[in-house]
Amino acid sequence: MFPELNNLLNVSPEKPEQGTFTLLCDAKTDGSFLVHHFLSFYLKANCKVCFVALLQSFSHYNIVGQKLGVNLIAARDRGQLVFLEGLKSTIEVLFGSEEKPNTLKFIRESGSDLKSMYELVQKALTPSDDGDGDAALWKFPVLLVDDLSVLLSLGVQTVAILDFIQYCRVTICSQMKIVCLPNCTLEKTIA
Repeated sequence: MFPELNNLLNVSPEKPEQGTFTLLCDAKTDGSFLVHHFLSFYLKANCKVCFVALLQSFSHYNIVGQKLGVNLIAARDRGQLVFLEGLKSTIEVLFGSEEKPNTLKFIRESGSDLKSMYELVQKALTPSDDGDGDAALWKFPVLLVDDLSVLLSLGVQTVAILDFIQYCRVTICSQMKIVCLPNCTLEKTIA
């Protein structure tokens, strides 16, 4: 998408960077274009991508992805993309039945933590043992999160978000690339 950005980061779809944590902060302008860039970049690089989309719908990301030359529906169908749609999950939690399992079930619980979301991410990025060759298909797993600040709006405490980031960094960052977009309030807390 942005060859100049790729040159600055010294990466290309042929040699993507692995095992790092990238925190994107949009201070006085909208930085969501970077999330779209990284999503299309890692799909084109043949990486397994788990995308926790808290800000927009799957349709939004798919439309932008098509403009950037990637088809999210095809990537999801072939198992390259695991898409966790926060908007849809939030509506189901707030207005749906409590019996139905949901990624964002922590919204209803007091003292909410992000353990269920972390477990879902970990499961999505762990190669399956069913012999389908999942690990051989993709270069390495990538976690994208857009936008962590939405969790603050849902009542999640800052420390729980920081714990989630730390768990992802410690347990799975050695194998994968993590890209997160918080707003500036959360970014100041992290720094």
